[in-house]
Amino acid sequence: MGVEWKSNIDIADALERVADLLDTQDAMPFRVGAYRKAAATIANWPDSVAHLLAENGEAGLKALPGVGKSIAAAVAELVRTGQMGLLQRLEGESSPEGLLASVPGIGPELAKRIHEDLDITTLEALELASHDGRLERVEGFGPRRAEQVREVLAARLGRNRRERERARSHGGEDGPRPSVALLLKVDADYRRRAEAGELRRIAPKRFNPSGEAWLPVMREHVDDWNFRALFSNTALAHQQDATDDWVVIYFDQDDVEGQYTVVTSHVGPLNGRRVVRGREDECLAYYAREHAAHEAPHAGA
Repeated sequence: MGVEWKSNIDIADALERVADLLDTQDAMPFRVGAYRKAAATIANWPDSVAHLLAENGEAGLKALPGVGKSIAAAVAELVRTGQMGLLQRLEGESSPEGLLASVPGIGPELAKRIHEDLDITTLEALELASHDGRLERVEGFGPRRAEQVREVLAARLGRNRRERERARSHGGEDGPRPSVALLLKVDADYRRRAEAGELRRIAPKRFNPSGEAWLPVMREHVDDWNFRALFSNTALAHQQDATDDWVVIYFDQDDVEGQYTVVTSHVGPLNGRRVVRGREDECLAYYAREHAAHEAPHAGA
C-alpha cells in the first residue's frame, strides 16, 4: 500500500484535533491525555514518522514513547490513506441540534430554534453567541439562561480546570514541573517567533466567526519537557484585549502534564514584567537573581 508522506506536524495536528474533540465530548481524561502525549511525541520526533512506518510498519510506531496500539493504527491509517476514520467519526458524530441539546438548559426544541435562527452548528459558535448577545434574542432565552450556557461552555471548552487537576494528580504543587525560568524562556521564544511570522497559524473555533487563521502555535522540546504555546483565546482574554499578551503554555513529561499562563503584570514589584500566573513569588525571586547577576560584574569593576 502506498504512503502519503504526511509531515510529523500534520500527524500531530490530527492527533491534537482528536484530543480536542474527545475533550469537548467529556471523554475520559486519560484518553484525551494519551492523544495529546502522542501528538507531542510525534511533533518533536527528529525523524519522519511516515518513513518510520514505511520501514518498520506499525511496530515502529508503537516503539515511540506514548504511542500505543490504537494510536499507532490511527496514525498508520492517516499516513497510508490521508484520512483518519476516528477523526471523521468524531467530527460527524452529532447533528447540530443534537450537539446543541447536549448543553444543560437547552432542550431539543430550543436547540432546533438556535440552529435555524442563528445558523449555529458548533459549541464554539454557541459560546460566541452567548457572549455577543445574539443568543438572548432567540425565543425562549433570557439573560439568566445565557449566563448558564456561558458557564457550562467555559467549563466544557476550556481546559484550565482539567489541566490543573491533572497536574495536581501527578505530584501536586511539589511534584515535577517546569521551572519559572524555563516557562519564561518558552514564553519569550513564542512571542519572538510569533512576531517574526515564523510560526504556523491556526483558525481557532472559539470567538472566530470569520474562520481566520490568526493564532500562532509553537511546539518546543526543552530540557526533557514538551511544550505547546499559543496566545489565549478565552472570553476573558478577548474582553481584556489581551489575546496578543496572554500566552498559554501546555507541558508534559512522562506522566506529568498541565498548563500555565504567562502574562505581563501591571501592578506591584513585577509591574511590566512577564509573570507565570500562580507562581508570582518564584517570578519575583527569579528577576531578583537576574538583577543581581547583572549587577555583579559592575560591582567588581
